[in-house]
Amino acid sequence: MINSLPPGLVMFVGAFLIPFIPYMTRQIYMIFLVIVSAFSLLNGFGTHLILNVLNYDFIIYHSDNLTLPFAIVFHIAAFITIIYGMHKNDWKESTAVISYAGAAICALHAGDLFTLFFWWEATAFTSVFLIIGSNSKRAYKAAFRYIVIQVGSGMFLLAGAVMFLHSNGNALFDSMSIDNTSGLLIFLAFGIKAAFPFLNGWLQDTYPEASEVGTVALSSFTTKLAIYALARSFAGTEILIYIGVLMTFFPIFFAVIENDLRRVLAYSLNNQLGFMVVAVGIGSELAINGAVAHAFAHIIYKGLLFMSMGAVLYRVGTCKASELGGLFKFMPITAICSIIGAISISAFPLFSGFVAKSLIMSSLGYEGLSFIYFMLLFASAGVLHHSGIKIPFFAFFAHDSGHKPKEAPLNMIIAMGIGSVLCILIGIFPSFFYQILPYSIDYQPYDFSHVLSQLQLLTFAAFAFICLWHFKIYPPELNSTVLNSDWFYRRMFPSVMLHLISGMRALSDKFNLSFLRNFNTFKTYFNDIMFEDKIIDREAGFDTQIILQIFGVILFILIILQVN
Repeated sequence: MINSLPPGLVMFVGAFLIPFIPYMTRQIYMIFLVIVSAFSLLNGFGTHLILNVLNYDFIIYHSDNLTLPFAIVFHIAAFITIIYGMHKNDWKESTAVISYAGAAICALHAGDLFTLFFWWEATAFTSVFLIIGSNSKRAYKAAFRYIVIQVGSGMFLLAGAVMFLHSNGNALFDSMSIDNTSGLLIFLAFGIKAAFPFLNGWLQDTYPEASEVGTVALSSFTTKLAIYALARSFAGTEILIYIGVLMTFFPIFFAVIENDLRRVLAYSLNNQLGFMVVAVGIGSELAINGAVAHAFAHIIYKGLLFMSMGAVLYRVGTCKASELGGLFKFMPITAICSIIGAISISAFPLFSGFVAKSLIMSSLGYEGLSFIYFMLLFASAGVLHHSGIKIPFFAFFAHDSGHKPKEAPLNMIIAMGIGSVLCILIGIFPSFFYQILPYSIDYQPYDFSHVLSQLQLLTFAAFAFICLWHFKIYPPELNSTVLNSDWFYRRMFPSVMLHLISGMRALSDKFNLSFLRNFNTFKTYFNDIMFEDKIIDREAGFDTQIILQIFGVILFILIILQVN
């Protein structure tokens, strides 16, 4: 019977016993839950559990070649996160981590849209506690906005599922089209979680507000679940190519001017999702392999970067670039792990990002999408700037901030060590990594021309950073909050609502409508929840224009080199 239960369910259900288990035993228990869940992956492909309710078959447990790699890396991420958080005796956060990871894994194995909806919403409600876990006023406000957006995504999914069932007689979680209303609604639901352009503000808004452990967990599951859903249902949908290009492009400039290094990583996460979305939009076997490989590698190296910044936050109390620097002398292991993560995300040869991103870039070449190829080259140069250089440079080098912290706790070092080893092993032995991808592959990433062109790209991008820094053109690190599309619900929407509420209050006073006077209380509550305190807005201005021009020159040089 237990063999028919979907992977992740034992984690989700078992999480509710965590509050009643003593601290040390709790750590062993959580690891045990992950291991038991992982063993369920040995059940093989096929449909293992169907539940009939009201003459409808809910496909609870379905597994295939697309599900497997995501399930493997989700278990790895859960395991690393547990180890990373062992220094904290916080049963609430531990419960949230395990239940959130379990819900995400169950969602992977959903065979119909209604089962997917249940776990889709479960990931939202469990993950919100990771944001609240930092116990700050900003975190509570961010969590409120987060849950509204995530539940909204679920409502689109549910509406689309109902319409799909009505028109098709089933609600199988499989290939579909955006040419009809149901498919479009489901596409929008997936797009919100995948942080499509103008739907992405929640990501940068919330991830940096979570605790050091919560942010690591958040970076692993929600957005990659959305990538999986897109790959399953909308592979080959051409519009995804152009959506993905925008996703790779616009976060670069916000990341460059952002001061909070965890927000920089959130922008970088958005950028990296764009590569995966482009690959899903292409839809070929090589491209889908590339999307899956990139998602797998991304969970590990992005988690590693978030873990290193989380260790800095834990020891120093801040992740603001303007308040950091010179930490290498006191946190050398954390710094080295951060550099490995930075090298991996920048796609240096012999590291995981290179062997994963190579598949996507090659698929663009095979499809003849030259313009998209060069756009992603440009985005790759930007990745080196904001994640490959900016993160370790401003945190551990740059100037001496005067902080003299201890090295990260042992459990954090072990977790970062596991992530670092995986980044290197995947890069050195890509053939083993490629074996778990959805489609069989005969691909060699270490082609001479490919390695040479990638090194050229990285060299030019690094040179651009050095020039910007030397001539003091690089945007200064300011204690500010960069607002992008989240401006609409953090500023415009609250402002409109407050004016509306004030109008209703005035109307009640004029016409003695007592029932409207309660709006005054609601106004206070709304203002407290939605508005951020002491936000200094920073827009992408002249500094960004200079960077854009320099990147344009780099891109032009690369095009000339490719032509020759």
